[in-house]
Amino acid sequence: MAKKFIVETSARHVHLTDADLEVLFGKGAKLTPKKDLSQPGQFACEERVDLVGPKKTIARVSVLGPTRSHTQVEVSLTDARTLGVTAPVRESGDIAGSGAITLVGPAGQIELTEGVIAAKRHIHADPASAAEMGVKDKDIVKVKLDTEGRALIFDDVVVRVSDKYALAMHIDTDEGNAAACSGEVFGEIVK
Repeated sequence: MAKKFIVETSARHVHLTDADLEVLFGKGAKLTPKKDLSQPGQFACEERVDLVGPKKTIARVSVLGPTRSHTQVEVSLTDARTLGVTAPVRESGDIAGSGAITLVGPAGQIELTEGVIAAKRHIHADPASAAEMGVKDKDIVKVKLDTEGRALIFDDVVVRVSDKYALAMHIDTDEGNAAACSGEVFGEIVK
């Protein structure tokens, strides 16, 4: 029997550098953890920013911690159209040549010339889980989600393996809505 894993819908969010955190929230600002996320050491923060695009603004978008080496904004393709920005489908961290946007916080704003992406759907897996499922880092797989009335198979799912990960698949809100995800949803790799 195939190994099942949790499928989580990841809403729009922002990852900040220490320097950008200070511009947006003031000198000496630190992230305030609000809720732990499924990936070890990752958390949603009390801090929120506004995403300002050429067409619209999306207010009070969650910041995730801890801080990173590059500021990155992850939105759905629907969000990108609403904002009027470009958001290529990429793996997290692959921001070269990606979309531009303005971030506004209570203490200042930042004009990002790149950093907006729509996250490529992916599975985080620890090495033991990856071995059990017969996959390795950077494999591209298909995942079947069994949801009420909208079961579907996602293709082009990248597997990311690290001993820093806990087994979980991440999709964005557009993908979650397409599959009618609600409550706990599980997936399995299919051939």
